[in-house]
Amino acid sequence: MQCIETIAEFRAARRKIPYLGLVPTMGFLHDGHLSLVKRAKAECGAVAVTIFVNPMQFGAQEDLERYPRDMPRDLALLDDAGVDLVFAPTPAIIYQAGFATRIDVGAIGTVLEGASRPGHFAGVATVLMKLLNIVQPDRAYYGQKDGQQCAVIRQLMRDLDSPVDMIVAETVRAADGLALSSRNVYLSDAEREAAPVLYRALQAAQTMFDQGERSAESLRAVMRAVIAGEPLAMLDYVSVADFDDLSECDRIEEPAMASIALYLGQTRLIDNLVLNAEATIA
Repeated sequence: MQCIETIAEFRAARRKIPYLGLVPTMGFLHDGHLSLVKRAKAECGAVAVTIFVNPMQFGAQEDLERYPRDMPRDLALLDDAGVDLVFAPTPAIIYQAGFATRIDVGAIGTVLEGASRPGHFAGVATVLMKLLNIVQPDRAYYGQKDGQQCAVIRQLMRDLDSPVDMIVAETVRAADGLALSSRNVYLSDAEREAAPVLYRALQAAQTMFDQGERSAESLRAVMRAVIAGEPLAMLDYVSVADFDDLSECDRIEEPAMASIALYLGQTRLIDNLVLNAEATIA
């Protein structure tokens, strides 16, 4: 496995690989990331992983400096997983002096996470396009856990005519249903015990949907009720939105994404399930 920091060196190594899968990450890897690596390796033969904590997608009051990092551990895990290339640039390499470009993803970036974190998806879209241009993969792999991010990336790939195939894999969860996330490390023991309330709330909406409920507001109401039963949880939003453009639904006729964001102490967690999901996740 080669771990590379500079763009020129990475491009030289990339030219030797005929077909490449990419797993973009911010590091502090968990089994969700590794499941994407395993799939990319199986489907592409060769796989690259990027490790870059992107300052452009963090707001002024967010956790950039305390975001968990453990590069030696990450590299050991990726080596064991058979990764071929790791691109781990510094911010100065990605954002050289005078860098001024941002990608505006439009309305889809202003709702849900975008409303709570203004500018976040401009940062995500900008760094992703830079990484895709540097790595030039044939396929790129993402997890449905970051559901809005996946919707933004689908639009980005379509609007900019990217040749990279986008593969979205189902969310990887702990035994109690909590979606795996690097930020879970912030949770206290009591907060970690409370955290599966996200998944319970989503499951409650899924159950109602499976029983024939099509009113999006009824599904939002049951999710709010489940969250309200957990004293440690402070709700940010619940949503039942169109799978593609994330506009809020009145009735569910097409695939929709039920999603939740909440705080446990200082830690913000997100999760989602796709309703009426036939053929929406590759």
